[in-house]
Amino acid sequence: MTTRTSPVLLVLGSPSQAETERHRGPADRFADPLSPVANALDLGITRGDGIFETITVVGGIPQALDAHLARLERSASMLDLPAPHLAAWRAGVFAAIDQHTEVPEAFVKLLYTRGVEGSGLPTGWVWMQPSGDFSRERTDGIDVVLLDRGYPSTVAQTSPWLLQGAKTLSYAVNRAALREAHRRGADDVLFVSSDGLLLEGPTSTVILKLDGRLVTPRPDFGLLPGTTQESVFEIAAHNGYSTGYEALTPADLRRADAAWLVSSVRNAAPIRSVDGAPQTVDAHLTESLNTGLASRTT
Repeated sequence: MTTRTSPVLLVLGSPSQAETERHRGPADRFADPLSPVANALDLGITRGDGIFETITVVGGIPQALDAHLARLERSASMLDLPAPHLAAWRAGVFAAIDQHTEVPEAFVKLLYTRGVEGSGLPTGWVWMQPSGDFSRERTDGIDVVLLDRGYPSTVAQTSPWLLQGAKTLSYAVNRAALREAHRRGADDVLFVSSDGLLLEGPTSTVILKLDGRLVTPRPDFGLLPGTTQESVFEIAAHNGYSTGYEALTPADLRRADAAWLVSSVRNAAPIRSVDGAPQTVDAHLTESLNTGLASRTT
């Protein structure tokens, strides 16, 4: 097959388990990325009723693919979507990679929606394109502001219908938070619960180097399980650091020896200031973490 220029778009005709089994294989097709492929009445478009994953690709290798697929399945369960056929999605990821022009870093995005209202059939598609240049954020660091998320840390237990911890397409609040950060002269946001605990960024997980350990907020606070955070903890353990999940406060952030917002595409971005106050940056450990993330083979 002729190599396509980026981006690459692959439409999954049968993204659910039941549909794939019925057709004995995914009815997939490559599409022109500049042509419309989604129905205007798709609930992912009209209601944001769907989920997604973003997977970094380095040297043709999708990073933390199993963890991303497991999280896709978890999010689908939380939204009562048909269970995604993970083998079909995995095949879609590698098909997109095979068709994409090789670049140093790229990402594959998986989107899975409830489909056209009343059809009872979900919609799925995969696309791949080159990543942006995040060398500045990975080295110089980022300026962060703390914003109140408006929910207590117990929200996942008391109000599961709010879907905290699912990676949904409903990103209007996250985008609004990032615009607020930019209005304040910052790069990114770290949400705080209404009862005063650190949570996560709009598109990232926070990690602190605290008392010689690497720690992150407890996932039972309604947080999205961080695939990159899991990899960072594996890298840290290999380098002799202990790790943990704890109830952390803004005071812990201020006294931390270093802190990062980590995510699939940007990797580990050191936090250099919080609400305008300087934060210590551990350049050596940051470089080690990002080198480890870029060298993953699974």
